[in-house]
Amino acid sequence: MADARIFADLKADHDRHRELLAQIASTAAGDAERDRMFDVFRVEVSAHAAAEEESLYAMMLGKPDLRDDARHSVSEHKEIDDFLGELSDLDSSSDTWRKTFDKMRHRYEHHIGEEEEEMFPAAAEELSDAEEAKLAEVFEERKPKELERAEAEPAGSDERE
Repeated sequence: MADARIFADLKADHDRHRELLAQIASTAAGDAERDRMFDVFRVEVSAHAAAEEESLYAMMLGKPDLRDDARHSVSEHKEIDDFLGELSDLDSSSDTWRKTFDKMRHRYEHHIGEEEEEMFPAAAEELSDAEEAKLAEVFEERKPKELERAEAEPAGSDERE
């Protein structure tokens, strides 16, 4: 595992997402900063998930020992995307928004913890150095394009599916 850049890229995004979730959670109902930060989070997570699926998960789906982990993670991405759509449709100053946000945050933090603690190490054992390097290239090329797409499309949109 000489070129673990793909895992470092993904972990850096996860750390940024944790930071945004904490900032959003610290806002008060009715604070305009909540809406702004949530939109930043939505765009970041949507782009991250798409680029991750097109790089790491695509490779994992081709490896029998990793296939189930990739499928599980793709389903969790869909669950988070559904939460993002639901949150975008709610008034961010409402109790319902806060309860839904807290559920989404819990599910997302569980998902990224599972990736970092279980899936990334398992993938690192199965992937060659050349595959890891290629995945990093694909991820780093796709992420800016996915950021543009996520900014342009509404939350919870199924356009990427």
